[in-house]
Amino acid sequence: MKSSIHSRLKVIHFISGDLWAGAETMACNLLRRLKEYDDLDLSVVLLNEGRLAGELRAGGLAVHVIDESLHSFREILRETRRLIGSNTPDIIHSHRYKENLLALLISGCSRGIRLVSTQHGLPEFHEKKPGITQRLITRTNFLALSRFFTTVAVSQDMRNALIGRFGFRNDKVEVIHNGIELPPYPSASGGKAGPFVIGSSGRLFPVKDYPLMVEIARTVAAGGPEDIRFELAGNGPGMPALQTLVQSHGLSAGFILKGHQDDMGSFYRGLDLYLNTSVHEGIPMTILEALAHGLPVIAPAVGGIVEIIDDRAEGFLIGSREPSDFAEKCLYLRNNPEKRMGMARAAREKAERCFSAEKMAEGYYRLYLRETRKMVSNQVLSG
Repeated sequence: MKSSIHSRLKVIHFISGDLWAGAETMACNLLRRLKEYDDLDLSVVLLNEGRLAGELRAGGLAVHVIDESLHSFREILRETRRLIGSNTPDIIHSHRYKENLLALLISGCSRGIRLVSTQHGLPEFHEKKPGITQRLITRTNFLALSRFFTTVAVSQDMRNALIGRFGFRNDKVEVIHNGIELPPYPSASGGKAGPFVIGSSGRLFPVKDYPLMVEIARTVAAGGPEDIRFELAGNGPGMPALQTLVQSHGLSAGFILKGHQDDMGSFYRGLDLYLNTSVHEGIPMTILEALAHGLPVIAPAVGGIVEIIDDRAEGFLIGSREPSDFAEKCLYLRNNPEKRMGMARAAREKAERCFSAEKMAEGYYRLYLRETRKMVSNQVLSG
């Protein structure tokens, strides 16, 4: 792929890399696609060895790991400066608050380096008031982002929050939706043998509200056919409480806690319907993956989800948090295979049209070019 600039644009990404969740999946998809642009000189600094490092190396990217468990932040800063050396990047792209601070210190607030940060989500404070340390981190991070970075919000809802609640400037926040690598076109929904499987996946954290999923399963079991099974893929601190809830409701045979899954493609192919119960979301990678596998989605009408799902087209958006409202739509799609198959086709088409990794990478590439032009304009003005 070519661009309108002649010299190669040097872009370095700072990512923690300790987890493999939505942000890491998005970063992997983005970097692999950006590598196809022959006028980008890409490199990656990770603060942890892990799956992301392996996936990026397998994709042919230059990856440097500085293990944060073995180094102080000052040592990480010094080592990062050594890695960069005289090869000063045009753009530093960071992905979380530690990486944002690292990027800011490396750049020295210089106009010669443009800073870009992707805001993958908003602070998750749902069960208790955050402590003073967490509030200070959030305030400091957002202050730095609003003053020195161009921030990418992964949804329009998130952009509105950054501007309206946190005081970001309009011209300093861009929206680029997450994108995924599309799997082979799935077979028609409804042709799968066995029970009707409703599934979800994600970190077992409070913001995902998986206890609501258990209550939905309980409601479905009380008034629905016996061939319906629920499956939840993922790990996290909420696992013990979910196990207890499933057992207390007598759902052990019909609600399977599958834990971590290495092969998520097989998980999605085993589903008939995807269910999301989050309190808030940006642009969840799991819903995009479900769409790409041709799965209708039932989800709450919150956050960026309303930018993904058109109600009654690729699935249903639920305006309440009542288990019965979710259960009603689950049973409707179980009992109306033609409607479900139509939504399945629409889901795949939406993923192809709006949420491919290729489309996401193009959005970031164009952002990098705009930031470079700003850098050149600043240099001319200061000269």
